[in-house]
Amino acid sequence: MSELLTRTTVGIILIAIALASALFGGTVFAVLVALVATVMYVEWTKIVDSWGLDWKIFGFVYCLMPAVSLLWIRERAEFEGIGTGFDLLIWVFLIVWATDIGAFFSGRAIGGPKLAPSISPNKTIAGLVGGVISAALMAGAWVYYVRLPAPLLWLAIPFAVFAQLGDLFESGLKRKAGVKDSGTWLPGHGGLLDRLDGLVPVAILTAALIVTGAI
Repeated sequence: MSELLTRTTVGIILIAIALASALFGGTVFAVLVALVATVMYVEWTKIVDSWGLDWKIFGFVYCLMPAVSLLWIRERAEFEGIGTGFDLLIWVFLIVWATDIGAFFSGRAIGGPKLAPSISPNKTIAGLVGGVISAALMAGAWVYYVRLPAPLLWLAIPFAVFAQLGDLFESGLKRKAGVKDSGTWLPGHGGLLDRLDGLVPVAILTAALIVTGAI
């Protein structure tokens, strides 16, 4: 099986699991989120094992905050008058997925100048632009379809940039540690940190919008 086919197959399985658990919500979603956060932290501690206690504490917060944010989005959005928690959660997922997929394919197809060669040599400016455009189109279409608050139409653009920054942060972490991936158990993807690095800032920022009443 080719690397791209393996990556695509595993990606579809992960997306299906995320969608199903988000649809069920409640205990099912909470248990999955807790499990994912735990695995992320285990991967983090392996990367920063020799860096000191402060990095492990930071990693705990890094893994905990998006988990709490996702649970808040799923269970609280509808109580704040922002549509259903499921609808807003899908908006978050679409931004992350569309950014990742758009960046991957546009970066491969167009190439060009590197985005941050000292951190992640494979990422390009074209990939960043392609990811942002993909996220704006997909998340924007979802906002229109389910009638989420209008500000989410344009917020998809900066949030897609934050998703890319989350990816670059984790890439820098791995480069500092001298490792290629955070794990090896997801064929074609590496570990959960490798797959969810873009979700971390997007989930936290979306929850912050709800808490502050910005949407």
